[in-house]
Amino acid sequence: MGVNYHEYLREKMMPHIWCSGCTHGIVTKALIRAIDKAKLDKNKVVVVSGIGCASRMPGYLDFNTLHTTHGRALAFATGVKLANPDLHLIVVSGDGDAVAIGGNHFIHACNRNIDMTLVVLNNNIYGMTGGQRSPTTYEGDISSTSVYGSIGSPVDVVNLALGAGATFVARTTSYHVQQLESYIYSGIVHKGFSVIDAVSACYTAYGRRNKQRYKSSVDMLNYMKNNSVNISAAREKNPDELKGKIIVGIFRDSIEPEYCEEYSKMVNKIKSR
Repeated sequence: MGVNYHEYLREKMMPHIWCSGCTHGIVTKALIRAIDKAKLDKNKVVVVSGIGCASRMPGYLDFNTLHTTHGRALAFATGVKLANPDLHLIVVSGDGDAVAIGGNHFIHACNRNIDMTLVVLNNNIYGMTGGQRSPTTYEGDISSTSVYGSIGSPVDVVNLALGAGATFVARTTSYHVQQLESYIYSGIVHKGFSVIDAVSACYTAYGRRNKQRYKSSVDMLNYMKNNSVNISAAREKNPDELKGKIIVGIFRDSIEPEYCEEYSKMVNKIKSR
């Protein structure tokens, strides 16, 4: 039997606002399938977002949901998790929401290792607010604020998460739908802070400004398909061979002390004095 998506959607909120060619719907369905596979109690799932195209996802999902301010999704989610550690926290953020205005929260959430899952819908652009350059815009690509091409290397979400201490870190693309579902599932069942860099496509604000690479939204998916390299194969290549490639795979899966459990131990220790 397949997943009954109707069970997990607020159909009264349809139709959705995402543009034709946007892959946020693909990520949403992968998230639903991962939650279904994990057999989570709907009443104990909380999906949190900030601001941006990705932030509309909780409005469509029939869980406990929280739509917060720009860049603060992880901060709100941390408060929810500390107040009720039995809840399953899933945060969905765009690349701007997660690692630009929310960058400081991102670093400290990784460092705390609080038990929640962050899915970064990384489409390399501020899609909702006018197509401005984001931290992950590719070097040389055009946006509304880099009309002559973006200067500087993009922020690598995976390397940032690894450096900050996240205990589960993975990356895949919206083209690789089975892998995407698998990594989100692994992040959900992992005990600790999980980051899934879900490389996504925004043709309206990004693709059509960069037609030297993308003639259509299908080209954006084909780009993901043709330029993805598994982490095991990437280890055998030199940096020049990997330039412009999307390295996919699980980069870390380790068990470390979880923040809520350590906090609870401290509270009990103080009470017993």
